[in-house]
Amino acid sequence: MNAGIVGLGRYIPEQIVTNFDLEKRMDTTDEWIRTRTGIEERRFAGDEVNTSDMAYEAAKDAINDAGIRADQIGLILVATVTPDKPFPSVSTMIQDRLGATNAAAMDISAACAGFMYGVITAKQFVESGAYPYVLVVGVEKLSQITNFEDRNTAVLFGDGAGAAIVGNVSEGRGILSFELGADGSGGKYLSQEGAHLEMNGREVFKFAVRQMGESAENVITKAGLSKDEVDFLVPHQANIRIMESSRQRLGLPEEKMSKTINQFGNTSAASIPISLKEEVLNGKISDDDVIVMVGFGGGLTWGAIAMRWGK
Repeated sequence: MNAGIVGLGRYIPEQIVTNFDLEKRMDTTDEWIRTRTGIEERRFAGDEVNTSDMAYEAAKDAINDAGIRADQIGLILVATVTPDKPFPSVSTMIQDRLGATNAAAMDISAACAGFMYGVITAKQFVESGAYPYVLVVGVEKLSQITNFEDRNTAVLFGDGAGAAIVGNVSEGRGILSFELGADGSGGKYLSQEGAHLEMNGREVFKFAVRQMGESAENVITKAGLSKDEVDFLVPHQANIRIMESSRQRLGLPEEKMSKTINQFGNTSAASIPISLKEEVLNGKISDDDVIVMVGFGGGLTWGAIAMRWGK
């Protein structure tokens, strides 16, 4: 049995916050943000919209896309570091709302690598035959933990949700290889202290540039592929310079890398599934394409997948 992605969904909040909007709130400029991060705008969820609301909408979209019923899902995994409350988990909240009455449910905390951790965990349950379908959601409401007094981090983050249904796919398709990793000694570089997120940008940048390229190369090798067999790269949308470095390391042209950071900023665990959905809708990902996804985040954590697309 081969596990792969059989359905995708996303939820994008309505409120657009441009760099020019941020210029009015803090000492920054559109040019400074764009040249250093690649971000032009991001979305913020309103006060009345919780993390679980965004997760529910993305999950509903993914279930419809997969053409399955919610009661066929055996497990719900929600990757988030901004849950509505410490417990009950976001996964149990959406289990109830979706009517996924047969599903077990838990949240995963691996920051921006959370969706990778979720999909790789889902793969094990599907391929062992334990569950026919696993719902994986990456969702964040980072606007609620962003410190708008800190212009170095305030310009980076956005809110949103992306979801995937992981199930069995046809021979030769699905997840070909994966890598997961962590380095707790770097936890101090990216963390929530009190009410707000804090980051040592220089250290995170160094880690990300090294790890993203390395992990991407590792999963390609593990899958028995060469770099020139990769059709599309979906990196975590953290910073255009980090993304570019991993693209160049794989020797891919610009058009073969997903770039949604300009529209949505860094949505942490939601960034890879949102990007996947966008690129499928845009026709940039087709059946039998070899896709490499790679994420990294607080912990420090990282995860990568090589996948042959399609059901």
